[in-house]
Amino acid sequence: MTVQLAKSPAACMLIAMRTALIGSALMLVHFELLADDGQIDGTWLSADGDGWIDIRTVDGAPIGLIAGSPDDPMNLLPPRYDDKNPDPALRHRRLLGLQILAGFHRSGDNKWSGGTIYDPNSGKTYKCTLQLEDANRLRVRGFIGISLFGRTEIWIRREE
Repeated sequence: MTVQLAKSPAACMLIAMRTALIGSALMLVHFELLADDGQIDGTWLSADGDGWIDIRTVDGAPIGLIAGSPDDPMNLLPPRYDDKNPDPALRHRRLLGLQILAGFHRSGDNKWSGGTIYDPNSGKTYKCTLQLEDANRLRVRGFIGISLFGRTEIWIRREE
């Protein structure tokens, strides 16, 4: 025995609209999650204005490489070297192209943690977290031990 439910055209329309709305919302969330993976990718100006850092996502995690200096946009000045590195064997490395951000994993929406940042001006490596404040502002927090003991900088995305 089958039971048939009589539905008015208005009730059918309401069900169709709800289904379309839920489907659209799910697709929007799906596409937003897909787009979120590359939001951090780009070239960023360090807070001191001294260097451009090229951040790109590799295997789902951001890495950052020194991409140049605003003072030398064509890279015509003599190269700078990693002369502050505590390891004498690494002091001959050129800063241009040097990886300074590594080891991150996603820890939330537009947040990455568990990584490190290397400061070529001091030769020190710090634990680091990254957070996109908006499309053009990246909060970079370097710290020793726990995040309470550290410094936060805001990097600005270079307009392409």
